[in-house]
Amino acid sequence: MEPVYIKTYKNGLLQEKIKKAQKILKFCTLCPRHCKINRYSRERGICKTGIFAQVSSYQPHFGEEHVLVGSGGSGTIFFTNCNLLCNFCQNYDISHLGYGEEMTDEQVSNLMLLLQNKGCHNINFVTPSHVVPQILTALNLAIKKGLNIPLVYNTSSYDKVSTLKLLDGVIDIYMPDFKFMDKAKSELTMNAPDYPDVAKNAVKEMFRQVGDLVIDEDGIAERGLLVRHLVMPGDLDGTRQILKFIASEISLNTYVNIMPQYRPAGRARDIKQFSLPLSGVEYENALNIAREEGFVRLDKPWYIRKY
Repeated sequence: MEPVYIKTYKNGLLQEKIKKAQKILKFCTLCPRHCKINRYSRERGICKTGIFAQVSSYQPHFGEEHVLVGSGGSGTIFFTNCNLLCNFCQNYDISHLGYGEEMTDEQVSNLMLLLQNKGCHNINFVTPSHVVPQILTALNLAIKKGLNIPLVYNTSSYDKVSTLKLLDGVIDIYMPDFKFMDKAKSELTMNAPDYPDVAKNAVKEMFRQVGDLVIDEDGIAERGLLVRHLVMPGDLDGTRQILKFIASEISLNTYVNIMPQYRPAGRARDIKQFSLPLSGVEYENALNIAREEGFVRLDKPWYIRKY
């Protein structure tokens, strides 16, 4: 299956998307934070990112979902900073402290080609919501150099529908992490009480664009939606509510990764109920909830024994 962005590039629509995206940066409303600052100047909003993206690391990643990893790994590009800033972030040094290096669009495009040449099955943009214009511009350059593997949009789900529409015909695989269904907990941990509503609308738009996950004969994802859900201690995140939403308003055929790796990282210990690690029983309960709700396409991370 040819990556969808090839056709968008050939018919000239990619250039139009780039122009629209770059224009937003002059009065930034790219994400739900609506900082309204000029990112071409020295002004910085919540994401602390200007006109150039910052990258903390890039590598063939073998710890992602099985359908992304295969034999060659998922070509991850970890973008520095974040528009959501969860206080429990397990990449706190990257998202909050800004560990990384500023890169031009040309340099980001070269990373894509480097990862493709290493044999990666896809280019996996990690925390991309605040750098969509930069991704589009870098992609345009990478296509000219021969990029031809699927693109993965690996996000917290704190994405505006209007921004996601700029990615229609660009992103092959959407991989949102649906975190909370409770507005109070979203405000407490992310200063984003609107997160549940934003995430619902974002995931709906992602599914509209790409549909259920399509996997090739070798077990590698080609196109579609893959939803992550990080299980938290004490069911703080409302696992059943989130899965009911996906089952009723997205698709029961959704490929879902119930993730067990929560730990009280970052500033999580500052809030009592978030200061405990996740137990094995709690993770198993979350898996059972997914099965009870009718999901059959469940990813099993490499570091978890088979159930």
